Amino acid sequence: MPTIPVYRAADDRYDAMPYRRTGRSGLDLPALSLGLWHNFGDVNPLETQRAVLRRAFDLGITHFDLANNYGPPYGSAEENFGRHLVQDLGPYRDELVISSKAGYDMWPGPYGDGGSRKYLLSSLDQSLRRLGLDYVDVFYSHRPDPSVPLEETMGALHTAVTSGKALYAGISNYSPSATREAARILADLGTPLLIHQPSYSMFNRHVEQVAEGERESLLDAVGDLGIGMIVFSPLAQGLLTGRYLSGEVPADSRAATSRFLSPEQIGDTYLERARALNAIAEARGQSLAQLALSWVLRDQRVTSALIGASSVAQLEDNVAALRAEPLTAEEIAAIEPHAVDGTARR
Repeated sequence: MPTIPVYRAADDRYDAMPYRRTGRSGLDLPALSLGLWHNFGDVNPLETQRAVLRRAFDLGITHFDLANNYGPPYGSAEENFGRHLVQDLGPYRDELVISSKAGYDMWPGPYGDGGSRKYLLSSLDQSLRRLGLDYVDVFYSHRPDPSVPLEETMGALHTAVTSGKALYAGISNYSPSATREAARILADLGTPLLIHQPSYSMFNRHVEQVAEGERESLLDAVGDLGIGMIVFSPLAQGLLTGRYLSGEVPADSRAATSRFLSPEQIGDTYLERARALNAIAEARGQSLAQLALSWVLRDQRVTSALIGASSVAQLEDNVAALRAEPLTAEEIAAIEPHAVDGTARR
């Protein structure tokens, strides 16, 4: 196997990437961040991971988003990212924003899942060992746990920050009202809530909507509270790419291999909407994926969009979305009939 040269980050890495302020905090994030939910487990080639991470940083992507159970297997994305820090990115640690989360199942028994103080803080310690770090920049409660008092869950995030094991506290998948209550509890403890991470795409618009039992949308809540928002699955698990426009499901595609997307979703309704959106993208000189990223970033309350990448080429194609002109009011109006919530979830 050929030796990969010692990594030296590109001198122009900050020249083209736009950075956005995270709510009313002092933290800037790149408009596009790299999520390690897929493509960085032990089933993925380490050299491909390494190439993607190097290129991401050279393009100005400073934020890398993880969770305790990203893989597969669980924990392997953090372990592999730790290896890449040692090999390449470690000298640039102070230029990186590294996040992790806990909230979904991680290990057997009553202490390996949910929102308890026991689970969250034990998980954070494990994540730091896997990553080889003294701290993460952002530590999230990955999901609300109605069986645990919110005061306990937020208290664990507060402890993570005051102990120096995290610089900021975040939440993911919380409702607007739960977000407000989480922010209030943390503020009373003296630790601001920095950021919320929900799913959001042209086919999954729940953050814009006022759900039953709520008084406002999640976008309105975070905007009023001064909290940042970083959105995951902006490409609807690949439905907002050119992968399925022919109506076929490639054998190596996520629809064929992942539990988060099924071939049944590649139906006539999806194809009609995706092809119409693709025509709008082509008129702008963009791919469908690039249009989807431009669309979620049209709202300044969205601090950053998380992209995944299985190759350097895919990464570069996504980042090229940032070179396009902002969507006009007319283009947004043309997109609206085809950007229908419920076409895809997650």
